[in-house]
Amino acid sequence: MATGGSRPGGALLLVVLLQHAACQAAGGCGGEGSPLEPFDSLYAGGVEAYYGGDFAAAARCLERALRSRRELREARLRCRRSCRGQVRLEELGSGAGGELPFWGALLRRAGCLRSCEEARLGAASRHRAAEEVRADFQRRVPYSYLQRAYIQLNQLEEAANAAHTFFMANPEHMEIQQDIENYKTTSGKVNLIDREAKPHMEDYSAGVRHYDREEYGLAIDFLERALVGYYSEDEDCQIMCEGPQRFEEHEYLDYKASLYEAVADHYMQVLACKHDCVRELATRSGRISPIENFLPLHYDYLQFAYYRVGDYVKALECARSYLLFHPDDEDVLENASYYEGLLEGTLDPGTIKPRKEAKALLRRHKLESHLLQVAAAGLGFTYTEPNYWKRYGARQDEHSVPSSISNEPEEGPRLSLAKKPTPKPDRELKEGGPLLYSDVKFVYNSQQLNGTQRVLLDNVISEEQCRELHRVASGIMLAGDGYRGKTSPHTPNERFEGATVLKALKYGYEGRVPLKSARLFYDISEKARRIVESYFMLNSTLYFSYTHLVCRTALSGQQERRNDLSHPIHADNCLLDPEANECWKEPPAYTFRDYSALLYMNADFEGGEFIFTEMDAKTVTASIKPKCGRMISFSSGGENPHGVKAVTKGQRCAVALWFTLDPLYRELERIQADEVIAMLDQEHLGPSEMNINPKDEL
Repeated sequence: MATGGSRPGGALLLVVLLQHAACQAAGGCGGEGSPLEPFDSLYAGGVEAYYGGDFAAAARCLERALRSRRELREARLRCRRSCRGQVRLEELGSGAGGELPFWGALLRRAGCLRSCEEARLGAASRHRAAEEVRADFQRRVPYSYLQRAYIQLNQLEEAANAAHTFFMANPEHMEIQQDIENYKTTSGKVNLIDREAKPHMEDYSAGVRHYDREEYGLAIDFLERALVGYYSEDEDCQIMCEGPQRFEEHEYLDYKASLYEAVADHYMQVLACKHDCVRELATRSGRISPIENFLPLHYDYLQFAYYRVGDYVKALECARSYLLFHPDDEDVLENASYYEGLLEGTLDPGTIKPRKEAKALLRRHKLESHLLQVAAAGLGFTYTEPNYWKRYGARQDEHSVPSSISNEPEEGPRLSLAKKPTPKPDRELKEGGPLLYSDVKFVYNSQQLNGTQRVLLDNVISEEQCRELHRVASGIMLAGDGYRGKTSPHTPNERFEGATVLKALKYGYEGRVPLKSARLFYDISEKARRIVESYFMLNSTLYFSYTHLVCRTALSGQQERRNDLSHPIHADNCLLDPEANECWKEPPAYTFRDYSALLYMNADFEGGEFIFTEMDAKTVTASIKPKCGRMISFSSGGENPHGVKAVTKGQRCAVALWFTLDPLYRELERIQADEVIAMLDQEHLGPSEMNINPKDEL
């Protein structure tokens, strides 16, 4: 199980200190009632109770903090909606005093809002949480504390749901991922609940799943419900943007602005927030990047699904709704024409219009964009309009494009973008180049490994070199190396040890391990780099990004009924999101990595197979049993999710290598190691037995 997180810092720690006495006096997190208790003080009380070992109080306070934050948003929405209805803004009149009715209505609405919110929430200053606290809730950190508190209380179902909720926004968190697998085993609970799920996003995902299974009736139900939820959330998002704003581009408000400048500045902040609701509603929790083309895709799926169930009116309606966003989409234009042909003789296709809500949203969005660009030019701030409706470049779909109108479904319309293509690197993909060394044996290519940019090789190093490298490893490896000293970073059932090239050379130079053996580590990693660069026919230099000699050792007494992985399924340069079938190329992923390789040193252990999977992180596409001299290499993106099966007996060792095509991200320790090697050569201390230059280039 994951252990406790770090203590809160910054603004949160200050809040904890200020609130601690009150929290203790009230049983951990104050009393309920009116006005609403601020969520930041409840959170502070929960965190303090957690670190004080009072897990019941921690769970109680954290649950109330989460509820308080939801109720705060709901109260603000109710008040803003209510005051919109009670006080209508007047139009500006002409002549002297013509603007007074407008300003009078504005003042009345402001008074209405303050009166409404203070009745439920108390003074507005009570609910101004620090940026660090708001960021914690955005990243769902309270659920990380909650799951650990519930573990201590032996409430495994609540712990599992809290862990799952945290994981959905933090898919790179491997310890939580492992905890979830353990919960599924110990509690028998397979279907976990995301307590912060966005209903419109859940319905959309369910609709797409039913579409993929060709369950078109169910797909329609979920996608239509997703649209209702989307437009409802869009309205809420617009309203919430009317609160306080602070954008970096508007920091110049410190000066004494005139009335109209001050109003315009603040309104532009609000307008920019409203305009970005399209991105907000298309972005999964914890992610930075939105689902591309999110809203139009609803209509794209629906137009084809309605066609498949025989509702050609709805099919044409949805096709025309999609074309509002992409009027030049040839596939959907063809589909719309096809549907018109099917309706001829029954009704006038011209009476079928795009959906009003889609038309209204797009009209508003274009006007917002126009105002923002006008304001940017007039008020002197920078604004660049994002492409909110970006479409994927390639199209992949099982349905054929019709060449003529036909009654046969197989020759009917196709979905414009049914499925996103498997992620691929932003470069031309090649493979099959020379292996450079005559002793290296080709085993399998990408096709034989059921994937993209994959190769399996044998005899990259000899048995003797494996043994020598193993001897070096035993003398230089440190438990938890590369993982901030965590001896079991991926699973509690194994010990992890590692060492870098620079450390090996340093130990060799100091005489703590044989220098020639330390040099071998450096040389074989360079040999691997040359092979990868050549085989994948890269037209630019491949640089080291990170080089790590690693061993995983099964811990005795912890292998019975084990069902976890030695290393959970992941991708090397993006955050794998199996639920969304996406891999998000954004921090904290190492987005600069382009290729990866693993060079194995031994086979005398049980388990530990390297596996590739589909993006669902479940469907295994290839499994590789390590042995001395075997090397698997592959591109580092979402096209190659991979992991390691549990090592159940013995020790599994390998040289792990990550490469980049960007010289800005060259491994610093490798550069330093190059300098050490140059120094050693000058001192005539000599290379290892292995020459890294190809002996017999093929």
